[in-house]
Amino acid sequence: MDNLVEQCEEIEALKSIYDDNWRLEAETNCYSIQINPNVKLFITLNDDYPSNKPPNFELLAPTLPLEQKQLICDEFSRIYESSQGSPILFQWIEKLKEIVDQCSEVANASQPEDLNEVEEKQEIRKETVLEVIHGDIIQDRKSVFQGHLARVHSLHETKEFINHLLDNKKIAQATHNVSAYRILTPQGTILQDCDDDGETHAGGRVLHLLQILNVTNVMVVVSRWYGGIQLGPDRFKHINNAARQVLVQGGVLPS
Repeated sequence: MDNLVEQCEEIEALKSIYDDNWRLEAETNCYSIQINPNVKLFITLNDDYPSNKPPNFELLAPTLPLEQKQLICDEFSRIYESSQGSPILFQWIEKLKEIVDQCSEVANASQPEDLNEVEEKQEIRKETVLEVIHGDIIQDRKSVFQGHLARVHSLHETKEFINHLLDNKKIAQATHNVSAYRILTPQGTILQDCDDDGETHAGGRVLHLLQILNVTNVMVVVSRWYGGIQLGPDRFKHINNAARQVLVQGGVLPS
C-alpha cells in the first residue's frame, strides 16, 4: 500500500474517532486536534510518511512545563521508530493526551519546593552559558521596548534563557517579557511556543513573525516597560519591531 493511500485511510479513521475535534486547517493545509483548552497539536503530512519519515508536528501548549514538551518530542520519536513504517498518528495523539493528563495530576498534587532544591537549581543555572543578544531600545510616549535573543536547541535552553534574563533586575521588573521560540529537532519536527506574559496576544504575534521569517533554533524575548500612557495597537508594532531588530542584530536575519 503506498503512502497516499495509507494517509487517506488514517485520516478517515481519525475523523471517525475524534469527530470534529480532528480538523483540517485550510490556511496551512495541516491537521489539528485540541487536546484540552491549553494544548493543541498541529500535524503536517509529507510524501514520505509513513514509510520513510514521520509527519511534521507543532505543539502549541503555553501551560505545559518544558520538561513535558521534551518528553512529548522524545515519545513521538520513539513511537515512530518502533512503528516499522506504519501509521502512528493515533498513537501520537493518545500518548500526548496521556502526558497532558499526567502533567495536570502532578500540578494539582504539587507542593512548594524545598529551599535546598531551589538553591541547587539556582547554582545549576549560573553554570549555563548562552550567548545573549540585547537589541536597541525603542521608545514611544514613555514606554520602552527592547528585544533579547538567544540561539536555542532544546526546551531546556529556552528555560535557561528566560532564567538568565530574569537574573537582570531591570528586565525582571519589566511590565511584560513577551517570548516566542521555534526549535528544529534532529527528527525534523518543529517545537514552538509563546508566552504573552500579560500582554494579550503579543506572544502569538512574535511567534507568527518567527514563522513568517522561517527561522528556527531561536528564542526572542521582548521586554516592555510601561510608561503610563496607553499606546493602543502601536504597542504590537513596537514589540514586533523590537523582535525583528534583535534578529538582525543577532545575525539571524540580514541587515
